[in-house]
Order: sequence, then C-alpha cells, then structure tokens
Amino acid sequence: MPTDTLSSTLFALADPTRRAILARLAGGERSVKELAEPFSISQPAISKHLRVLERANLIERGRNAQLRPARLRAEPLRDVAEWLETYRRFWDVSFDRLDDYLSELRAKESQESHDRTDR
Repeated sequence: MPTDTLSSTLFALADPTRRAILARLAGGERSVKELAEPFSISQPAISKHLRVLERANLIERGRNAQLRPARLRAEPLRDVAEWLETYRRFWDVSFDRLDDYLSELRAKESQESHDRTDR
C-alpha cells in the first residue's frame, strides 16, 4: 500500500468495487451487510475493501455494538480533485486551441465554397 496520501487515495479508487462502495456511502452511513448487498462477493471480501478505504482515510468506521457502520470521509477526494485541476487546465487550453483550429478550417472551407460559387 502506498505511503503518501494522494497515492493511497488513488490506490483505493483504482478498484471499481471500492468506487461503488464510496458512491453508496455518499448517500449515508451503511453497515457491512448493507454495503455487500449489491455485490456478488462475500462479506469478508467487502470487509477487505473497507479496510483499504479506511487506510486511505476515505471512510471511517463506527462502533455500534456488533455493527461497524461505515461513513464517507470526502477530504482525500478533495486532494485528488485539486491534483487533477492542473490537468483540467491543460485540457482546457488544448481544447481551446483545437476549437480555434476548427474555426479556421470552417472559415477556410466557407471561403473556398464562396469562391467556387462566384465563378
């Protein structure tokens, strides 16, 4: 398991089951049994996924008698979003350049079409 926070978060998010668990927890606290319901994997397998999410600080687990309900901790997701923001800006600039290029091509095609009809 990675040791820095961003790597731990990305490692935890790399698995589709863990992402689905986080999506379910976004709707509120859930027990392991509730989290396991939509998956065709065992409760122990769900517990392993929860341990990875807990080590990445993406969830916290309560202590309510025999139940250990899990709840989402979104702070590490904010760190990922901030890290990705740099790349979003890169893509925005790239798309803006592509849009400018396509506008130039359309203008050129329009001019060529106009020139052909004038002959």
